[in-house]
Amino acid sequence: MKVDVYNIENKIVESIEIPDSLFGERWRPALVAQVVTAHRANSRRPWAHAKGRGEVRGGGKKPWRQKGTGRARHGSIRSPLWVGGGKSHGPNKERDYTQKINKKMNRTAIFSILAKKFHSGEVKIVDGLAPKESKTKMLASALRTLTSVSSKVKRFDALLIPAVEEKNTFRAAQNLPKVKAIHPSSLNVYDILNHKRVFIAKEAVPFLTRHYHLS
Repeated sequence: MKVDVYNIENKIVESIEIPDSLFGERWRPALVAQVVTAHRANSRRPWAHAKGRGEVRGGGKKPWRQKGTGRARHGSIRSPLWVGGGKSHGPNKERDYTQKINKKMNRTAIFSILAKKFHSGEVKIVDGLAPKESKTKMLASALRTLTSVSSKVKRFDALLIPAVEEKNTFRAAQNLPKVKAIHPSSLNVYDILNHKRVFIAKEAVPFLTRHYHLS
């Protein structure tokens, strides 16, 4: 399929041939939801932790003898029955939240989202996306033109996919709010959905074709 290529002045300069599967995947909302859930679960780090009776301090000695006191028998003051004792069935930092998503499902979800955004006019292939210097001001000026937002808007809400060897874009994008640059090999459903617009460098298209085996 043929797609238009824009320059940083947001004008169409040429049309290039790309694999149909890059923007031709049908919309699969159930699969996208499953992959997003797995992505967030795999990023989760369990911090909450309640100490069990084997982790709390003290309790080495039996509180009182087994018989003859008239009180209930106890073996340790660190039993969950005691104030200050261990907790039963509390949150554990060793819990594993990861979910398995195979490569084909992940890839299909990624290009399903890209296709939906492309047909909604939210994805553009840009020639000269990388600034000549790693200056935030230069990238911000280009994005303002590409997104057609007013000068009062400070958040461009854009995901940038520069060429593989490009470094200036990554540096320039670091200080822009709601702008992120990712390597073409690191596409993921969360970042694509989390940004309204996606700008792909023209030079990154051949790499995407090879890396994701598009045809």
